[in-house]
Order: sequence, then structure tokens, then C-alpha cells
Amino acid sequence: MKEKTSTKILKGIGVAVLLFIALFPIYWLLAMGIRETDEMRGAIPLFPQSFTTEHFRQLFTSKGFGTAIVNSLQTTFGSLVISLVVGVACAYILARHRFRFGMKRPLTYWVLLVRVLPPVAFTIPLYIMFNRIGILNTKLPVMLACVLINVPLIIWFLISFFQDLPEEVEESAKVDGASEWKMFTRIVLPLVLPGIAAVAMLSFMYAWNEYTYTVIFTRSPANSTVPLALALLNTEDTLTNFGLVAAGGIISVVPITLFVIFAQNYLISGLSSGAVKG
Repeated sequence: MKEKTSTKILKGIGVAVLLFIALFPIYWLLAMGIRETDEMRGAIPLFPQSFTTEHFRQLFTSKGFGTAIVNSLQTTFGSLVISLVVGVACAYILARHRFRFGMKRPLTYWVLLVRVLPPVAFTIPLYIMFNRIGILNTKLPVMLACVLINVPLIIWFLISFFQDLPEEVEESAKVDGASEWKMFTRIVLPLVLPGIAAVAMLSFMYAWNEYTYTVIFTRSPANSTVPLALALLNTEDTLTNFGLVAAGGIISVVPITLFVIFAQNYLISGLSSGAVKG
């Protein structure tokens, strides 16, 4: 009995240590964002001795952070919708349909190759393409570049979900007279909803944090996204204002947190629905 108690105590201590390591950077970011600049000179106390919202106010009044947030939301949600539509459809086709001349496996590995290569490998060809089309220095190139990176992830992630889905479910729907579109939208998609929710989280986080393509394809401050706006806060002044950077970091985390909570609800409901149907 004593051994079990001591084991539980050690596990509790280990969990507490891991939580402290994981959550302390978030606490420190918040503490830096709400304390005055004078307090961050010299030895910085663990707990804020003062409280101010000046850093947050300055971000929106003089740094144009509100515009960056709107641009990030537009590019992120735009790329996410396009990526999910294309990726889900392609994953279903690769998982269910047969290809002539054994092209299914080469196509699947070709999709994986796009994801394996580093994003910087596509910058030159994409830059040339976007320059010829005439859409550089807009939000559209960043959105399309995120689609290029996210679609292979969605395809590879969802292929296994579609393959694990019993084909008898679709065959019974066809026997009942359901069309291909109705069967796909009302029967297949609800069953793979947990996978869609999970891959939507990953795609959203990548698009929201995208920095490389934004720097290369976007030159106007009016089209800057949140990662680029945060980077500019470190280079505008001779002495970095850590309060501004921390406040910007706090704001940049909020949309990701809200989206993960929203998608997690669909993830849980999808798993529960699958368990009931199974």
C-alpha cells in the first residue's frame, strides 16, 4: 500500500514538473506583456510589480497589428477552406478508386514528396509563377503557398481514415438509392470527422504561423501577417521593446487557441458518433 502511495506521489511530482516546464514560458510571456517597460531593466522580478495595457494599446494604435491580424485571418481561413476541399476529395479518390497502369502508388508518393521537401525549395518557382501572373505583393500568393504545403498533409492523413472505413457502408447507401455526392457528404464525411478536425488543426497552425512565404511574396506593410509584424517589432528600434513583443506574442496565440478549442469539439463529437455507429 505504501509503495502504491509513493508511486502516485512520484507520478504527481513528475506531472507537476512537466506542467511547470510547459506552462512557464506562457506565464512569462504574459508577465512581460503586462508589466511596464521600466520594470524590465536590470533584474526582472518573477512576479510583475506593476500592471499596464500600454503595450497592447501601442500595438494597435502605432504598429498596425490590427491590420496584420485581419490579413492573417484572411490568408489562414482562405487557405484552410481550399486545402480541406481539395485534400479531402483527393484522399477519398486515392483511397477508394482504382487507377490504371498501377498509378495509385506513384501518385501517393508524389504527394508525399511535396510535403517532405522544405518549403523554401518552392520559393523560386512560386515567385516566378506569381510574378508572371501579377499577384505578387498581395495576400493571394501566401494563401496559395499554404495550400501547396497543407494539401499533401491532409491527403496523407485522411487516406488511412477512408481506407479503414468499411466499404459495406457505402455499398448499402448505394443500394438504398443514394447518389455519389449524397453518400459522400451525409455518410462518409461524418464518419471521418475526427480525422478532418485533427488535420484542420495542424493546417490552421501552419498557415497562421507561416513566415517564409510572407517575407518573400509580400512587401507592403498593408499585407503583412502576424508573424511578419512580430518580426518587424524586433528590427524597428535599436533597443527591442520586449513588452511589445510579448504582447504581440500573446495576441498571436489567441486565434490558434480558439480554433483548437472549436475543432476539438468536432473531434470529440466525431469520435463519440463513430463509437455509437460502430
